[in-house]
Amino acid sequence: MDDAVRLALAKWPNVPSCTGWLRLSRRGEWRVPEGPVRHAGLRAFIGRNYQATTDGRWFFQNGPQQVFVDLDYTPTVLHLEPPEALRTHTGAQVHSLSGAWFDEEGCLLIECEHGIALLDDRDLAAFCEHLEGDLETPGAAITLNWAGSRLPVGRIRQDEVAPRFGFTPNPGD
Repeated sequence: MDDAVRLALAKWPNVPSCTGWLRLSRRGEWRVPEGPVRHAGLRAFIGRNYQATTDGRWFFQNGPQQVFVDLDYTPTVLHLEPPEALRTHTGAQVHSLSGAWFDEEGCLLIECEHGIALLDDRDLAAFCEHLEGDLETPGAAITLNWAGSRLPVGRIRQDEVAPRFGFTPNPGD
């Protein structure tokens, strides 16, 4: 969290939270009602101050105010940096993977040290080079071979993701 944010919290500790204004897209874009946040400095500020409450509601601390984030899918989105690097939508490097699942629409979810994350769909084709097995046959065994680790790729339904991984997609509801 930024020092300026810590100071604002200390000065104004009881500012009401905000809901329904900011959301995280499936491609890792911060979006407001007017469209995507394009200003690089603002995107970086949101990313540095993005965190979760103990009950799994994600927000960014905007000075003294918590701005809760509606999630189009997961609280983290991963981007592939070829040949073998993954980064979160906030710019954090991924060092270890602990699980992987395909959902019913073919989206790839990856569990890493940053929690459960959706792989940006624009990176899926390139990332498939790290998958072994029959991707065309439902129920066929698939293995993720990534940075020296081998993980079985499971199946999960989209409606199971939030409860299983303990986050709230729409904290204002």
